[in-house]
Amino acid sequence: MLKKIGVKQLQVGMHLHELCGSWMDHPFWKTKFVIKDPRDLRRIIESGIQEVWIDDSKGLGVAVSVPDAKNTVDVQAAVEQVLVEIAAPPVTPIPVSVAEEAKRAAKICAKAKEAVLSMFQEARMGNAVSVEAASELVEEIAASVYRNPGALISLARLKTADDYTYMHSVAVCALMVSLARQLKLDDKITRELGTAGLMHDLGKAMMPMNVLNKPGKLTDAEFAIIKSHPEAGHKLLVEGNTAGEIIKDVCIHHHEKMDGSGYPHHLKGEAISLYAKMGAICDVYDAITSNRPYKPGWDPAESIRKMTEWCNGHFDERVFQGFVKSIGIYPIGSLVRLESGRLAIVVDQGEKSLLSPKVKAFFSIKQNTYVKPETLELGKPGVMDKIVGREDVAKWGFKNLDQYWMA
Repeated sequence: MLKKIGVKQLQVGMHLHELCGSWMDHPFWKTKFVIKDPRDLRRIIESGIQEVWIDDSKGLGVAVSVPDAKNTVDVQAAVEQVLVEIAAPPVTPIPVSVAEEAKRAAKICAKAKEAVLSMFQEARMGNAVSVEAASELVEEIAASVYRNPGALISLARLKTADDYTYMHSVAVCALMVSLARQLKLDDKITRELGTAGLMHDLGKAMMPMNVLNKPGKLTDAEFAIIKSHPEAGHKLLVEGNTAGEIIKDVCIHHHEKMDGSGYPHHLKGEAISLYAKMGAICDVYDAITSNRPYKPGWDPAESIRKMTEWCNGHFDERVFQGFVKSIGIYPIGSLVRLESGRLAIVVDQGEKSLLSPKVKAFFSIKQNTYVKPETLELGKPGVMDKIVGREDVAKWGFKNLDQYWMA
């Protein structure tokens, strides 16, 4: 049985099922393992993670009377209720469909990747990085997001492990623009936040490539090196002398957390700017949904669920709610289970509710076989089916599910 406990209750012999926090902020390349080394306990505590899930059917358990041990069902129900409340207001209609925007978004992604790659190379060679040179690219990304945020954001998520660092910057740029629009920030600030997303990981250009792209577990020393990238990026922006305060703020503070356990300055609560709070959310979402050298990405809808669970200590609740409204409770590419007994991929957002996206059903659970794909606009009059849960892609062994929404 899964139980959620405080990190101080962890013991050698327990089976760690999941860390309640972003896996970017701890030195482990996996989270499901039996703790055998006391040094691993120390690493978890020092990472700032406050709570973890353990599986007492696979390792040492804890007493039922432990005050903060929670039943999985209770926690999941609470998370689902939060998401339902976020979904209550209708979403803003989008001008074009994902299918219409996809080709344009693909061209923008390709162009953006080359631009960010060039920017990182310039930084590695010691040349000044010009923020002004990125303005045209940000305009193109923003225009695509305005037409349909799901297209470019979803395409940018399909990055390979090799081009992760560059495409991650493109994705965070698009996510920042989408979130800024949802929060009704003015156009000037929205464009600057897009640029901040593009530049937020610039400091990684100064990280050793063997550490940045290491396919396995980082040592404590390597993890300390990676955690220095916000300050390294901030230094590059200051030296370039073209970045505004918002861009520099997001660059150096996008790893800060509401409970003060982030880095590099351990800022807490309202000491963190709105813009850095936005950067933290966008950065984590794209990171956990993307394939990394050491870990495959999570399903988009499952990532939203996990981030909702982390919200109290990690993210600003109001900003996170705006983020969910901007991309959906079931983002494009999410695998969901329908009431009809079929599995489906989310292909676009619905017109009236975040709980009723447009999906493409392709697999029968009852027959355990693929069926002729059928597109359903859930929530529309006459469509009786609905989403009853998220599904784990790994559990079903599906390959290349993105073909269903990309088509």
